Amino acid sequence: MIYLDYQATTPLAPEALDAMLPWLGGPGSDGFANPHSPNRAGRAAAAAIEVAREAVAALLPPGGRVIFTSGATEALNMALRGAGTRRLAVSAIEHAAVLDTARAIDPALAVLPVDHDGLVDAAVAIPEGTGLVAVMQVNNEIGTVQPVDALARAAHAMGAFFLCDAVQGAGKLAAPAGADLIAVSAHKLYGPKGIGALWVRDGVQVDPLITGGGQEHGARSGTLSPALAAGFGAAARSCVALRDSDAAHVDALWARARGAFAGWTLNGSATARWHGNLSVRVDGLDVARLLSECRSVAISAGSACASGSGRPSHVLRALGLSDRIARTALRIGFGRYTTVEDLEEALAAIRAAASAQGVGPGA
Repeated sequence: MIYLDYQATTPLAPEALDAMLPWLGGPGSDGFANPHSPNRAGRAAAAAIEVAREAVAALLPPGGRVIFTSGATEALNMALRGAGTRRLAVSAIEHAAVLDTARAIDPALAVLPVDHDGLVDAAVAIPEGTGLVAVMQVNNEIGTVQPVDALARAAHAMGAFFLCDAVQGAGKLAAPAGADLIAVSAHKLYGPKGIGALWVRDGVQVDPLITGGGQEHGARSGTLSPALAAGFGAAARSCVALRDSDAAHVDALWARARGAFAGWTLNGSATARWHGNLSVRVDGLDVARLLSECRSVAISAGSACASGSGRPSHVLRALGLSDRIARTALRIGFGRYTTVEDLEEALAAIRAAASAQGVGPGA
C-alpha cells in the first residue's frame, strides 16, 4: 500500500524503533524496570526518560518544562482543565480534543471564526474576561498555518493564557514561541503512538489531570514507559537533524501533487499552509466510492478522528462550504518516507478513480 495519510499518523522512524528496543525488556535485559523505582535498573530507566525529555524540549521554546502524557488529547485536556480558568475562546477549526473539551468546561465558549482561507484574523475580537485562548498551529484537515504568535500577543494583552495545539507542526515548523502551553504528539513526528507531551511555560501553573502518585514531577500520575519516551526522544532528534531536508522533500512532493490536481479546488490558504497536507475538492466527487476503489492508496476524506461519524467536516463548514461540497474533499498527506515514484503512482490512481465517476478535468 502507498501511504499518503501523514496527518493521521506518520511511519515510525527506524532510529525511534532502535531507541525503544532496549527498554522493552526482552530476555536477558533489565530494560523492563520501573523508572520510578530507586534501584539501579529503575534509575537507568529514569535516566533514559530524562534524556528523551531533553530531546523533546529541543522542539519547543526555551523557558518551559515538558510533561509526558499518553498523547496530545491528554495534554490538551490537562491544559484546558488545569489552567484554572472557566472562560475560554478557541478557533472554529480546532481538533475535537480542544473543541469538545472546551465546550464541556465553558458552555458559553467563544468560537473564533476563520475566513474562507481557513485563517483566524490576528486582530480577531476576543471577548473580555477570557482566561485562555486556544488556536492550533497547523490544521490537521486542511494544513493552514495560523498566526499563532500574533494571537498569543493578543491573548496576553488581555491577561489570558495562550494554548497551542502544535501536533501537526512540531518537528516541522518553528515552535510557537509566544504560547504558554503547547501540546505535541510523538506519532505525528515519526515517533511511537501512546505518548505525547504538554509544554508549560515557566511560571504557569497547571493542576494535574490524573492524580494518584505524582510520578511525572508531580504533574501527572502513572508509570511512564521508558520505551515510548526513548522512541519519542529519538524521533524528536531526527526531526531537528533532518528539518531542512524534510522540508525540501515535502516542498518537492507538494509541487508534483498540486500540479496533478490542477483544476481541483484547494481547501484553505494557498500560501499560509504546511505543504505536507494537500486538501482538495472537486464538484460531484463521491469520496466514499473513490476511497473504496483506491484500495492500494491510503488517503483520507478528512480527520481520522472523525472518520465514520457521517458528519460533514466542521473545518470545511467553518470555511463557509455547504455540507454537500464539504463531502467532496480529499486529504492527501506525505512526508519523509514518501517517494516521488509512490506519490505519482498514487496520484494517477486517484485521478483515474475520479475520472471513472465522470468528475475532474478530463473526465
